Amino acid sequence: MARGDLSNAEWAVLEPLLPAQPARGGQWRDHRQVVNAICWIKRTGSPWRDLPERYGPWKTAYQRFRRWAADGTWAMLKKQVIALAEADDDIDWDAQIDATIVRVHQHAAGARKRGSTVTNRGHARASDAPAAG
Repeated sequence: MARGDLSNAEWAVLEPLLPAQPARGGQWRDHRQVVNAICWIKRTGSPWRDLPERYGPWKTAYQRFRRWAADGTWAMLKKQVIALAEADDDIDWDAQIDATIVRVHQHAAGARKRGSTVTNRGHARASDAPAAG
């Protein structure tokens, strides 16, 4: 088990909530390995193709993520996990955010691009026209 993977206690909560193996067709890859793969992708922000080999093929995790997003499995899972946590009084809805740590990239803040001194290039305004006279 890698750092950040689901613990046995976490898996014991999630496992009964996940869809069963399909009755017909091939067997799905182990849910725990795929959920750990999806969590790794979401935690790191890496592209799917950069998924470490220990999680199996990247395409399997991607397809399961997309399938469960489309059929509402993730929404149902979230709702049930929240309900379980509330029933155990194990959830705290009070949260605080310190806005001083939120930074905007200089380009998003409207800063002038480096080296650009001319503004509105090629567009003359009426006030720039020579005075008639």
